[in-house]
Amino acid sequence: MSLPDITTPADLAQRLGWSERHVRSEARRLGACRVLGNRMILLPEDVRIILEATKCPSSSTLAAKSGTTAARLPAIGYEDLARQRTRPSRRVRLPKSKSDFRDMLVKDINAGTIKQMAIELFPHYSGASKNRVAIVPTQAIINHAAELQLCPPIRVRRFEEETKEKIPATMDWVKTFMAASKPHLGAYALFMFLTGCRPGEAVNVHWDDVDLEARTVLLRETKGGTERLAHLPEPLAVVLANLVRIKGRGVFVYKAYGDFQHAWDDAIERAGIKRLTPHCMRHGFATELLRRGVDVLTVAHLGGWKDAGQVLRTYGHANKNRKLTDLLIDPPVTQSVSHETGKVRKTGPL
Repeated sequence: MSLPDITTPADLAQRLGWSERHVRSEARRLGACRVLGNRMILLPEDVRIILEATKCPSSSTLAAKSGTTAARLPAIGYEDLARQRTRPSRRVRLPKSKSDFRDMLVKDINAGTIKQMAIELFPHYSGASKNRVAIVPTQAIINHAAELQLCPPIRVRRFEEETKEKIPATMDWVKTFMAASKPHLGAYALFMFLTGCRPGEAVNVHWDDVDLEARTVLLRETKGGTERLAHLPEPLAVVLANLVRIKGRGVFVYKAYGDFQHAWDDAIERAGIKRLTPHCMRHGFATELLRRGVDVLTVAHLGGWKDAGQVLRTYGHANKNRKLTDLLIDPPVTQSVSHETGKVRKTGPL
């Protein structure tokens, strides 16, 4: 089979077993691509250049030692080229559990064995995490089999989930934190607060995902496995535009969520502010939008929450000012409530 006239990084990545980001990075490094606006396409000669470069690194020390050269690849089909670059993936197994289901019939698995499996495989996980990664998917699989009349349906009582009150960040907190931290770390905090991005998702943002002109960023959600396009408020776009770009690193430089923990704590100590975690930025995003009157469905959509009820349960904070009941008997005027002081302010007749 001959090479297709035009292909995309995503298509080439799927055929070769690479990540799309790796394909894009190699294509840019080698100048083997065509960019039309925000879209990258690859012509047959681009594909050959990328494959040759990864197969024959003649300019490297390794190539000199191994004797590889920059000779051109033979004129073979696209599928053959892909086959040369693709290796079978290694199977990844979970730690073996005493409650091993591989030798059990589905109809013989009960709620007790499922919970025991969760405890043995994920001993250090919280109750909520055990429910999410073990109980829910296992129950879903068995109940799917039940719908096919292969076994009876099953119900598994969830592990108890601790409900800890989360403290939301505020814009003032973020500004103070930014003043005491290095540019990339400060931008990281502002980014989460103004986009509602999860900490792990923010770490994984690369410059290819950012469009400063359109003021948008593509976020790849770690929990749902989906993507969403988020808006970049003008102050955030300005901060991002002034960051130094480091080759091979993401927008915020850090490679993993835990890499910046010491720097984060040090910045809080220098700033003399309340100790908040990175996730408190996302909490602040939801809390501030709800307080400013944005409806819960819109907040859930903007922040990538699948369940609006979760937003209310987790991020909705009651105003505990008892005098708010006076609103029921006051004249029909426009009224607003300060969430800082709890005072009711009348701003004029309707």
